Amino acid sequence: MKKLLGIIFVALLAAGGWFAWALLRPLQPSGQTIVLLHPGYSTHRIAAELKKAGVIRSERAFVLWRYLDQRRSLKAGEYMFEKPANMIDVQRRLKRGDVYFHTVVVPEGYTMFDIARAIQDAGLGSADDFLKAARTDTTLISDISPNAHSLEGYLFPETYEFTRMMSMQDMAAAMVKQFRQVARQIGMIQGPTLIASSETQPPSAAMDPGELERTVTMASIIEKETAVPEERPLVASVYYNRLNKHIALDADPSIIYAELLAGTYQGALHHADMQFNSPYNTYRNAGLPPGPIGNPGRSALEAAMHPAQTDYYYFVADAQGHHRFAESFEEHNKNVAAYRRAMKKR
Repeated sequence: MKKLLGIIFVALLAAGGWFAWALLRPLQPSGQTIVLLHPGYSTHRIAAELKKAGVIRSERAFVLWRYLDQRRSLKAGEYMFEKPANMIDVQRRLKRGDVYFHTVVVPEGYTMFDIARAIQDAGLGSADDFLKAARTDTTLISDISPNAHSLEGYLFPETYEFTRMMSMQDMAAAMVKQFRQVARQIGMIQGPTLIASSETQPPSAAMDPGELERTVTMASIIEKETAVPEERPLVASVYYNRLNKHIALDADPSIIYAELLAGTYQGALHHADMQFNSPYNTYRNAGLPPGPIGNPGRSALEAAMHPAQTDYYYFVADAQGHHRFAESFEEHNKNVAAYRRAMKKR
């Protein structure tokens, strides 16, 4: 009997030593190790994924410690492991939901095509999948822009932190949510700003929908034409003056966008492109294009809402990052000549 008890004691001692070793000894992952733990994974499945990635020493020890310490649930998500950690540390991270975020920077003026590439470059999925969401999930803005052809113009420029657990619809919804927050701050819309991809907002336009759509479209053109904040109200005045006189806007960025939609843009505009057949071509068609040509930031939106009061009808670059504005075509031609001279000296 004593011999049997001795064997049991030694076995328990060995098991305890093994468990302590598996539990407490830090393990160094081989470089940056990413583990995706999807919603619905069991503790056994989580343990298997971590063991396969070289993050823990033993699946059984992981499951046993989880059984002994059930104070909080383990959270799904994408986790990065790059430093030595023991199994207790790993479970603490999973309980906190200390997931890995991918940073996506959306500068002012980015189109949905640019954003799709940024999403793909961040490792969050394919550009085509994001474009599909941006082109079809217009219910996200149906209360404020019922005629929208896509989410273009409403994917607000900002730095975002996304995870691979998020769908493309979730990412688009986060950008639209940011647009709503800024639009509310500057008086474009009112009412709730928090939205989810599955929710439908009540009408919340401070402007009527048609006015809001026109303002966002104008802001997208302004954003593309100048990166200088103080010039944006002046650019806005030029385009509003031309609209009021039924003069074509002649905005080069609108042609680029028309060709992006058609999949024919080659990276530069040529004289022949001015005749490109598209309702977005503001050389061939008077008035605003049928929708935004990019995603404007706050400054451009404010300029579209509050243009400067001028008699300008023309503007051209001055070769120093700014623009020269003119009231007459003759004055504009002089500015164009000055620009060409400045460019020759470079």
